[in-house]
Amino acid sequence: MFRPFSRLLSCLCALSSLLWVMPSWADTVVVAKRIDLPGASLQDVRMDVAPGTDPDSLRIRLHAGKADIPALGWKRIGLTLDGRLQRDIQLRWLFDGTVQLAGAPGGALGNAMLNLVVDATANTLEVDANQGATHIATAFPLDQPTHAQINLRNLPASWLQGLFATVWQGHIGGGKLDADLALDLRDEGFESSGSFNVTDLKYATPAGNVAGEGLAGHARYEFDATRHPAQLALNGGIRGGQLQFGPVLARLPTHEVVLDMGASTEHGGLDVSHLHLDDSDALALDGALSVDAKGNVQKLKLDHFQGRFPAAYDRYGQPWLDSALAPNLHIAGQLDGHVDYAGDTWHSFAFHTDGLDVADSAGQLQANGLHGGVDWSAQTDKSPTTFGWNQLVLRRVAVGAAQSHWRSHNGSLSLQSPLDIPIFKGHANVTALDWRPTASKAQRLNLSANVVGVDVTTLNQTFGWTPFTGTLGGTISSMQWTGDRYAMDGELTFKAFNGTAVLNHIAVQQPLGDSPVVFGDIALHQLDLASLTDTFNFGSISGRLDGSIDGLQLVGGNPVAFKASLLAQDGGRISLKAANNLSIITGGSAASGLQGAVLKLFKTFNYKRIGLHGSLQGGVCALGGLDGDADGYTIVEGSGLPFVHVVGEQDKVDWPTLVRRLKASSQGSVAER
Repeated sequence: MFRPFSRLLSCLCALSSLLWVMPSWADTVVVAKRIDLPGASLQDVRMDVAPGTDPDSLRIRLHAGKADIPALGWKRIGLTLDGRLQRDIQLRWLFDGTVQLAGAPGGALGNAMLNLVVDATANTLEVDANQGATHIATAFPLDQPTHAQINLRNLPASWLQGLFATVWQGHIGGGKLDADLALDLRDEGFESSGSFNVTDLKYATPAGNVAGEGLAGHARYEFDATRHPAQLALNGGIRGGQLQFGPVLARLPTHEVVLDMGASTEHGGLDVSHLHLDDSDALALDGALSVDAKGNVQKLKLDHFQGRFPAAYDRYGQPWLDSALAPNLHIAGQLDGHVDYAGDTWHSFAFHTDGLDVADSAGQLQANGLHGGVDWSAQTDKSPTTFGWNQLVLRRVAVGAAQSHWRSHNGSLSLQSPLDIPIFKGHANVTALDWRPTASKAQRLNLSANVVGVDVTTLNQTFGWTPFTGTLGGTISSMQWTGDRYAMDGELTFKAFNGTAVLNHIAVQQPLGDSPVVFGDIALHQLDLASLTDTFNFGSISGRLDGSIDGLQLVGGNPVAFKASLLAQDGGRISLKAANNLSIITGGSAASGLQGAVLKLFKTFNYKRIGLHGSLQGGVCALGGLDGDADGYTIVEGSGLPFVHVVGEQDKVDWPTLVRRLKASSQGSVAER
């Protein structure tokens, strides 16, 4: 900002020399449409010169309607100088007055006291400006006015917006600055070095997102804006406030965090070639990163990091860990390792812990006693590692203690020996697990496992379902991972109600989300209806049930779609309560198709077949039975005397209504319509 002042002062001094030689020139007005100076351009210039109140002094008032200073990023700035110019006994030129800039960033020098001293003998120009608590002191040689030594005290950081705008498109929103620095202005930009202290700094990214707020710190620095991209070296410390780097929001402590970095900036982005950060009780790291103008991480290469929790999570882990895992995490322990990520692709990573506990506030995720680690590289084979835990809980599914062995080979992180995981009084034996982080999503994961002896009673109690006995087992031959969806090949078999229910085409979407989505098909084989209806207090039915539930879709545990077909075709007996419940659930009335007086004499009836079909889509369930016409569809086909015949009357029922009827039927009385 002082380079044009030096040129202006040189012009003033030269003019004043002429005025003293030719006193008749006093009370002179000089007008110019445009004045071009090295590094500055003034338009609509008017200078009034008049004798001063003291002998051998002049009163000078200069006004430029528009001033452009490209090196400072200033355009169309109004400039007014008003003061007294005189020469002292040491033949120095002295100017005392005011400077007013209109439209400068942050209100810079909007109304400041200005003192200038030109000492030709010492080849020095000194400039002092004061505005309120802000003080600026500058000195530079007359024969090289592009080089300045500058002292800044209590300078509003926003005053530097124009200067930094030449290399960075973000916005400085506040803060105060003390600095001692050297500044060299060149045609292609500027260079600066020195030291500074900053308090309460606030700045935003070019996209307008707040990237730093309430920051304080100090550093020595070197900044070269003559190169493309501009280069920055910084060594110092920061404390307090918040700092945003891509998805990482740092909430800095009150004590100093050591920061050493070398970076380049261009088009609003920041490329940190080396970074050293040391927060003594929370996080230490060495590496490099790259952030684009919108604040998105393009590259992250940490040669080493070490996090100490919970401080590391509280200060640096939110919100990106909350987004990746779960909100409001509780983490305790220590974790170290390295990562290499660039161009949306992982190149390598390693993690190790001697003890780490992780839990979310909702109790859906819990990992106790994590120990060991993994080491993976896309290009290089790694030595085997061991990783284990004392207990895992994922959505109320508790997994017992286990220890796994891994190795990175040919870009795949592979399980080296079968992993036996205790679960619901049974176990899942993972026979193979390969993770390829750089493969296409459909080929990224390969898993095979055997499930043996899972206790269905314990499973039901865990999820709050109606308890019934049985076991779950089966084989998962492979798993595909696409986006947030995990699809499994193979089948799992429930052995319950003296029959089986076979699950296949199983898929889970957002398994750790608030409302996980489960897909699958279920085939029912020879379920004992007596045991089934007794468990759900529906009313007694004997016989065997076969059927299928295809295209089942559960959201948060609630059905939103399926196509079901249930058939008991070998006959049996059905109670009056069960018959009435079937009738009312499907829209009929109690004892539909029967004479009530006769029914009261019997508790159970023979039937030939029972059949019910349902299709749920868009919140409406379409119903059908063994046959149907305009008057309804047969659900129960009787056999012998007394003859029972149950007819469903509604072929479409809102799903909430149907659920309400089903719940009422299991509460010990006939369902309400």
